[in-house]
Amino acid sequence: MTLRLYNTLSRRKEAFQPLEAGKVKMYCCGITVYDYCHLGHARTCLTWDVVRHYLQWLGYQVTYIQNFTDIDDKILNRAKAEGTTMEAISERFIDAYFEDMAALQVQAADAYPRATHSLDGIKRLVAELENKGYAYPAQGDVYYAVRRFPDYGKLSGRKLEDLQAGASGRVEVEDIEAAKKQDPFDFALWKAAKPGEPAWESLWGSGRPGWHIECSAMVREHLGETIDLHVGGSDLIFPHHENEIAQSEAATGHPLARYWLHNGMVKVGGEKMSKSLGNFTTIRDLLTEIDPMAVRLLVLQGHYRKPLDFAPEALQAASNGWQTLAEGLRFGEQYGSKLGWTLKPLALQPDSNAYTQAFHQAVDDDFNFAGGLVVLFELAKELRRQGNLLTHQGQIDADAQQLESHWQTLVSLAQVLGFKAPAPVEEHRSGPTGLTDAEIEALIQQRTAARQSKNFAEGDRLRDLLQAQGITLIDQPGGLTQWHR
Repeated sequence: MTLRLYNTLSRRKEAFQPLEAGKVKMYCCGITVYDYCHLGHARTCLTWDVVRHYLQWLGYQVTYIQNFTDIDDKILNRAKAEGTTMEAISERFIDAYFEDMAALQVQAADAYPRATHSLDGIKRLVAELENKGYAYPAQGDVYYAVRRFPDYGKLSGRKLEDLQAGASGRVEVEDIEAAKKQDPFDFALWKAAKPGEPAWESLWGSGRPGWHIECSAMVREHLGETIDLHVGGSDLIFPHHENEIAQSEAATGHPLARYWLHNGMVKVGGEKMSKSLGNFTTIRDLLTEIDPMAVRLLVLQGHYRKPLDFAPEALQAASNGWQTLAEGLRFGEQYGSKLGWTLKPLALQPDSNAYTQAFHQAVDDDFNFAGGLVVLFELAKELRRQGNLLTHQGQIDADAQQLESHWQTLVSLAQVLGFKAPAPVEEHRSGPTGLTDAEIEALIQQRTAARQSKNFAEGDRLRDLLQAQGITLIDQPGGLTQWHR
C-alpha cells in the first residue's frame, strides 16, 4: 500500500515520497494569540495531530513544528483595549492554548517558534529579498514586489488581474500605505514603527515584521529550505501560503514544500461560525458540555478537506459513538482477567492482522480517517456485545484468545487516532469510599438470604445500597446474582 495525499499545489492526489527516507519535516501554521481557541482551531490542531500520529505509526520519524503569531494588529488592539502590553496578551493566550490542547489530548509539537523570537531570521530574509530585487523599501516599510515572482498564484490558482488590493484582510489598507507601494498587489515584509506600538531596529529603521514573512523565516530556521508537509486551514491558502511561497522560493531558489495540505472550515448549524451570529464557541466552552474524545471523534468522522458542522445533533452523535468505542476499550480491564488474558500491550504494525491492514488501506487514501474508524467500530461493537453476554449470561460465545486479539487491535488503532482510553475500572474498589469485591459479595449473600426469607424490603435496601456505590446486580435463573461496577 502507498500513502497518497491530495496536494493543494498540484490539485491532485500524489504518492507520498519524503525528501529523506523514513523522515518527515512538517510545519503547521499556528494561531494568532489574541483570544481563546475556537472550534476552527480545534479542527485544525486535531486533524494534523492525527496525521502526525499516523505517519509515526507507519514508521516515519516526524519533526513537527507549529508557530505562534505573537505580533499582530489584533493583539495590539486587545492590549490597548485592556490597558496592557502585547507581550501580556500573547502570554495569556499561549498559556490558554496549551491548556486547551492538553484537554483535547493533542500531542505537543517538537517546537513552537514565535515571531518575536525569530526576528533575526526575519530581518535576514527580508534583506535577501531586497538584495535579489524582489523587495523594495518605502519610507520605513519594505514591500514584496509580487509581479517580480512569475509563479505568484500557483498555489491558489488566482491571477493578479482577478485580485483586489488589500486581499489579505489582516489590516485595513490605508491611503498612506497604498501610496508607498509600487503596485497595489504588493504586500508588507516590514512595517515602520507607529507611535505607542512595539518596534525593533532594522536596516530600514525601527519597525516590526509583516505577517507572511514570519512563517517563511520560522520554517527555514527550524526545518530548512524545503520541507515535506506544509499544513493548515484552507483559509490560509490565499494570501498567507501563497505569499510564503513567493518569499521563500524567491530567496532560496528551492520549493518551500513538496506537499501542501489544507483542512476544511468549520460551521455551526450550517452557518459560518462568527461572533456576530452568536454561534462562536471556544474550545473550553465546548468541553464543559462534551467529552474531548467525542470532539476528536467528530473531527475524524468527516474527511479533513471537507467542511465540518459542529451542529448539536452531530455532537450528540459523536458522544454516542465515543461511548461505543469507550466500552470496547474498557473491555480488557473489565473482563480480561476473567477470560485468562495477560493484558500485555502490543505495538501492532500496519500488517499485523486483517483489521490493521483494512485500517491502513483506508487511511492511506488521503488520510481517510473516517474509513479507518469503520474498523474500530466493528471491533468495539463486537467487544461490547461480548461484554453484555458476560454480564447477563456469565459467558461469551466467541474464542477468548481471538477476542483478546480484537481488543489489542482496537487499543492499538485507537492510539494511532489519538484516543485516550478511559481510566481502567479499579479492580478492587469502586472509588475512594467504595466497596471491595469481598464486601460486595458479602452484601449480595445478605440480600440473597433476605429474599429467601421473604424479607423483600431488606433485599431492596441492600440492592439500593450497592447501586449507590455504582454496583449493578443482574439476577439469574436459579437464584444466582451477577454483578458489575
